[in-house]
Amino acid sequence: MIEPVLLTTTRVSTFDGERALTGASGFFFERDGRLFLVTSRHVVIDKPSKHFPSRIEIELHTDAKNLTQSTGLSVLLYKDGKSIWRQGRDSAGEIDVAVLEIDRDALPAGVCLQCFTPEHLQGQLQEVEVGSSLLIVGFPLGFHDALHHLPVVRQAAIASSFGLRFQGNGYFLTDARTHRGTSGAPVVMRAPGFDGTLPWKLLGVHSSRMDMGSRDLKLDESLGLNCAWYADILMTLTQTQPAKAEAAVAATVSVPVPATALAPASASASNPAQLPADSV
Repeated sequence: MIEPVLLTTTRVSTFDGERALTGASGFFFERDGRLFLVTSRHVVIDKPSKHFPSRIEIELHTDAKNLTQSTGLSVLLYKDGKSIWRQGRDSAGEIDVAVLEIDRDALPAGVCLQCFTPEHLQGQLQEVEVGSSLLIVGFPLGFHDALHHLPVVRQAAIASSFGLRFQGNGYFLTDARTHRGTSGAPVVMRAPGFDGTLPWKLLGVHSSRMDMGSRDLKLDESLGLNCAWYADILMTLTQTQPAKAEAAVAATVSVPVPATALAPASASASNPAQLPADSV
């Protein structure tokens, strides 16, 4: 038996035309019958690193009884010179989450995948305690079960107060060993008693590792902490929008309201926390 959560996540490869660029993770989200691919925004565009792919490829299973069978689906990132993904902004700036709608007619026959839905989002924030056990499902450094085309999972724990915007940003922290290639992975928590085939709560979208600007690279180990953007951004990015709004890249977003809005992180000596951009 294959755990359904492993079928929610797909390997994402970025390309500039035919030239391969990077590898990352992504997962499927379904709302009102529409299918979306979710990943990190810096997977589809990242100006600081001059990462400008023109398309992505995702890997799909084509036979539920034989997971060794798969195929790739190429998705263009631009149409008529305009980006087709949706991304968000809030009062702190850009949110590192991107959503692309997938045309179901383009899916191969016999496609086998699982989708998170709005029912998998966490409604009662107080139910999630700091230290709660999580899983991050993805493709670290591209590593996966290459025979069955399945991701791997890393154990994680919530490392900051869930529901508060850490340093005033729309993410919380996780404590986990992660690598490049995990960007865009779902961060999930087991939901006992959930009535469905996917008994997990989708809490966040893994973005990148958190580090200290003042860390001595020879003497100090890395923090082992990561940023996960709150998953309720998906309710904004997947809502039906008028045609004019569809053309806009940015969307106004809503994330859990903080009890106290902290100042954004900076690399100053008094607050040396940084959010380094992992190369997906």
